[in-house]
Order: sequence, then C-alpha cells, then structure tokens
Amino acid sequence: MKIAVVDGQGGGLGKSITEKIKAQIKATNIEIIALGTNSLATSNMMKAGANSGATGENAIKVMSSKVDVIIGPIAILMANSMMGEITSVMAEAITSSNAKKMLLPINRCGVYIAGTQELNMSQMMDSIVKEIQRMVTPSDD
Repeated sequence: MKIAVVDGQGGGLGKSITEKIKAQIKATNIEIIALGTNSLATSNMMKAGANSGATGENAIKVMSSKVDVIIGPIAILMANSMMGEITSVMAEAITSSNAKKMLLPINRCGVYIAGTQELNMSQMMDSIVKEIQRMVTPSDD
C-alpha cells in the first residue's frame, strides 16, 4: 500500500502522522511517500521515517494518482490554503485522485468544521492509524 502524506509550512503535522504510522503499523507492505509543498515540510517528513519524498506542485500532481491513500490536513483540498502553499493544481489533483483521502479536520484557513472540537489532534491521528491498520490487516471473513 502506497500512502502519500501531504503537508506544507513546517511539515509538523505530516511528521507526526508519519511517526505514528511507522511506530504503530508493522506491516511491511506500506510505503510512505512524503509530499511537501516546500522542502522543509518534505525534509521533516523524511526525518520521521517516510520511505521517499518529493516537493512541490508537480510532485503532488503526479503522485496523487499513484498512491492508494492520501493523508493530510483538510486544507490540502482547498486552493490557496496554507498561506497560499496549496495551489489550485495541487487541490484538484488530490481531490480528483482515486486514492482514499484521510483528512485531519483542522479549523484553520477560514474554515470551521463543526464537531471537530470533540477530538484533539493526537486522537484524530490515532483514528487514521487505526483505519490504515484495518486496511492492511486481512479480515477473517
């Protein structure tokens, strides 16, 4: 399973989710691809254990169609979010991808998402890790 973690600015959120996936899921068939909107974000996700990484609009455009899962803040679906780091090309590529999107509903970028006050960031990330674990673990059906 190929998982793209998309993040920008300092890459702190992408770094944290990459670390959680690496620490909690021991499946050998998972490849984490760090896709940063800038080199600092990509670098931080690589330091967290991503298998590979690339930076910028074209990398996100190309890789969005080559992965099974895309993880990131909800802002990755909104053009001009993250202080302008998410371009319309990036947002369209992610939104149009057939990959399953696992989004962290962060109330920023002028968007309020009702109901998100019930979970903190760590709990939201744990939910994503559990879903990935469910996807990579064969069921007994």
